[in-house]
Amino acid sequence: MLNFRRYEPQQGFSYKDRSWPDKVLTKAPRWCSVDLRDGNQALIKPMNVEEKIEFFQMLLRLGFKEIEVGFPSASRVEFDFVRQLSDRKLIPDDVYIQVITQCRREQIIKTFEAIEDMPRVIFNIYNPVSSLQRDVVYHKDSGEVKYIATSAAKLVKELRWEHEFKGEFVLEYTAESFSGADMKFALDVCEAVKDIWMPSEFNPLIINLPATVEDHMPHVYADMIEWMNDNISDRDKLTLSIHPHNDRGTGIAASELGLIAGADRIEGTLFGNGERSGNADIMTLAYNMFSQGIDPGLALENEPEIQEVYERCTGMGVYERHPYAGKLVFTAFSGSHQDAINKGIHAMQKEGSDIWRVPYLPIDPSDIGRTYEPIVRINSQSGKGGVAFVLESYYGYKLPKAMHREFAKIIQDISERRGEIQPAEVFSAFEDNYIIRHGEVEFEGISITDTAFDHGERQTLIKLRFLLRGEEEEFAGLGNGPLDAAQQALEEALHVRMRILDYTEHALSAGSAADAVAYIQLLDQDTGRIAFGVGRSSNTMKASIRGLFSAVNRLFYAKEIKR
Repeated sequence: MLNFRRYEPQQGFSYKDRSWPDKVLTKAPRWCSVDLRDGNQALIKPMNVEEKIEFFQMLLRLGFKEIEVGFPSASRVEFDFVRQLSDRKLIPDDVYIQVITQCRREQIIKTFEAIEDMPRVIFNIYNPVSSLQRDVVYHKDSGEVKYIATSAAKLVKELRWEHEFKGEFVLEYTAESFSGADMKFALDVCEAVKDIWMPSEFNPLIINLPATVEDHMPHVYADMIEWMNDNISDRDKLTLSIHPHNDRGTGIAASELGLIAGADRIEGTLFGNGERSGNADIMTLAYNMFSQGIDPGLALENEPEIQEVYERCTGMGVYERHPYAGKLVFTAFSGSHQDAINKGIHAMQKEGSDIWRVPYLPIDPSDIGRTYEPIVRINSQSGKGGVAFVLESYYGYKLPKAMHREFAKIIQDISERRGEIQPAEVFSAFEDNYIIRHGEVEFEGISITDTAFDHGERQTLIKLRFLLRGEEEEFAGLGNGPLDAAQQALEEALHVRMRILDYTEHALSAGSAADAVAYIQLLDQDTGRIAFGVGRSSNTMKASIRGLFSAVNRLFYAKEIKR
């Protein structure tokens, strides 16, 4: 039994004047990717310089204008990478390079050496402000923690002018472990840093409020952000940023609530990579906004390409059920889900609507570079709608609704024995059971010998040639058309009584050369049994006759063909 008594409920902050529950997101935030620092440091095998450069260039293609590239004072590799970005002239003029350092003098000095000659820099200094960090890690009181932050801010301000930094320079102060801090103390430290920096249009300041460890429910984080948003002075002169982690598995919720609570900017990583359970997942956040009709401001139209670079450079895989990106997320195994997807797509096509409204699919997979191919996958849980959807979307066969159940039973029997089956296997079973199978009765040919009117109705006399258990047969039939006449001929030849209950046909593709497909539902009038047959031919009449033979074989002679 879990020893839950070792843990205490977190005393979550509660903001009585909150207004965020009544707000909605209407625009994207400023995005800052921290993949090359926060994400990279969490990898089993950190990226080498060339992998980092490839990843950096991908981030540029995606449209990121703020990219945290490293911790230059932490190691020679980190320092060299930051320098290479500048020396190899890889930084566009409109992109801010973000570097991070602890609030330590020697680290700050070393970081300035790394950013010389860069056009735009965000200089991120951080120190913990939570009570737990102060007590068990740093053993410092609140005054000492505040002094660490203000001393670092003063040093950065001095060195900025000493180095005659010609590019645009932004200070970012990160109140590390903000979500575990006393709010009044966190505000006091941020105010002190702000007073030193004196933010203005030409002296920008970012106040970054991370959930370094997610230890509260997401609505508590939203209360904290809104309280800071409402209480920090000179709010219009600074940028409020958030940096959520995902320890409780609610990093996305905390991010979205933090943004509607007043944050202007968010730091995160592609696919949520990062320490422990990861950072805020920018891909999911951006696609969430996209699904609500909001332009995320990032070029995320080709998710598979982004995923390929991410996985190759980081050595990390994307989970199969990862929102939007997982290989199974646009897949439906459940029969009822498959049927709803099928009906939703048909409804959109019928209405000619540009607005995406399909059950179980929050976005059109093709909008992010995915395809319809994996939407419906077939196993023993699949239903008739999904099986029919596969045949239509992949192969163009529009099964009559009454036929769905019959064919789905064949597929279910196969999948119960073999597990999941692929679309090609579904089609193979369809052809084997309905179209190309060899039965007791095989169609050879038909010729119309006469057409006359009987009591005002057109009557067709045919000669029907077929094989019956391998022996050639020829019978005449008279009916109100070739199909009816063929039915009469078969009834006489086989000594059966049958009735066509339903007949539909369609072309497999556009154009005069397209094959026709005919579906016939046939009733055995002696037993009441019903079966479908399918015929295909470039000639519509032959397609219908072949459909009749298919139904006769399925109804009177053959069992289902199972592979």
